[in-house]
Amino acid sequence: MRDTEDWATAGDEVVRFTSELIRIDTTNGGGGEGNERPAAEYAAGLLAAAGLEPRVLESAPGRANVVTRVPGTDPEAPGLLVHGHLDVVPADPGLWSVHPFSGEVRDGMVWGRGAIDMKGAVAMMIAVARHWARTGVRPRRDIVFAFTADEEDSAAYGAEWLVRMHPELFAGCSEAIGESGGHTVHLRAPDGRGLRVYPVAAGERGSAWLKLTANGTAGHGSKINPDNAVGALAAAVARIDAHQWPYRLTPVTAAALTEIGAALGVKVDLDAPGFDPQRDLPPLLDRLGEAAGLVRATLRESANPTMLDAGYKVNVIPSTATAGVDGRVLPGGEELFARTMDELTGPRVEWEYAHHSPPVQAPVESALFAAARAALLAEDPGAHVVPVCMTGGTDAKQFAELGIAGYGFTPLLLPPDFDRDALFHGVDERVPEEALRFGVRVLSRLLSGAE
Repeated sequence: MRDTEDWATAGDEVVRFTSELIRIDTTNGGGGEGNERPAAEYAAGLLAAAGLEPRVLESAPGRANVVTRVPGTDPEAPGLLVHGHLDVVPADPGLWSVHPFSGEVRDGMVWGRGAIDMKGAVAMMIAVARHWARTGVRPRRDIVFAFTADEEDSAAYGAEWLVRMHPELFAGCSEAIGESGGHTVHLRAPDGRGLRVYPVAAGERGSAWLKLTANGTAGHGSKINPDNAVGALAAAVARIDAHQWPYRLTPVTAAALTEIGAALGVKVDLDAPGFDPQRDLPPLLDRLGEAAGLVRATLRESANPTMLDAGYKVNVIPSTATAGVDGRVLPGGEELFARTMDELTGPRVEWEYAHHSPPVQAPVESALFAAARAALLAEDPGAHVVPVCMTGGTDAKQFAELGIAGYGFTPLLLPPDFDRDALFHGVDERVPEEALRFGVRVLSRLLSGAE
């Protein structure tokens, strides 16, 4: 009874914590520029007040992380890591209808940078820990909460540093849940039925951020120059931009297609004799309609040119030109990606990794995935929970180096007209209060009895 009565308190807390975390400006400007320390101290104070012993760990001045462990009732059970990041991407106040670091609560929403990505989720985790402390709930497994710095850049000051310098904090953890997944996606089936679908991430494409360099002969802009670095680089960038990557079905995305099809009433038989992804996936995606957006970007590798840099004066041919490419790689595709980059850049252009993190995937048949599904359906009966692979990446990649299988699960019950994906790094980022309250209940249900 006490557990039931305390949900109102937990709900009020998660809204307040989200608002107060947003007011702490933890903008990550990249290149080592950031200051998560005030948010880390705030989170640690709330956890300490719940009787826990959080550690604030700085990887560099201001770049702070928080880690604490909640002991489980079964010392033989493997631990479960629950992680979220404290940093946010920059926000231009001139583009927002509210100040991005106001944490304003109005119209049933908490507004500000980080509301969705991902201070709201951090607030849920803290609210769960405090709910347990008040009601005497103890999880079966050890639960390790980790709030990290620098996820919005390279994780060098956050999860990567923790894994390298403090792996003992995650001893015994076999699985993790973290950013993204577990939120409502409203879809319409071909027969007109409205569906609530909850994608849970069981994989992530790897990051392959590239630097391309072309070297040539400097000279006067009025002279014919067959060894022009800018021309060589531009040709390589154009080839990369135009390249059509082949479709590849990973286990996670194959499961996603099958389960999404079942929810929609669309036949999906990936094991049919003669099934050819290059030929048969495009019409299958058409039959899935808007639901195809859950998987479309994770059916192949990608490489998008994003930066160009060359020269200092229009009538001077430079000797060097560089470009940046944002590459993303499916599990099992790293050799294909590297080979393709060799072919597309050609003999005139060199490429190297500016930042590289491997793709990861976790089994969709696991007890943890089943428990996540059950926790969502207990709060939203009649919904559909499906596995997906994330287009981008999270700190799960770093924790995977410790052998921890990661899932994206930050549950939110969202209304039909709420475009969550558009708010990631977008203007007027906000989250419904009721979505946060729902998330606390689902997360507590999962973590307290996760198998």
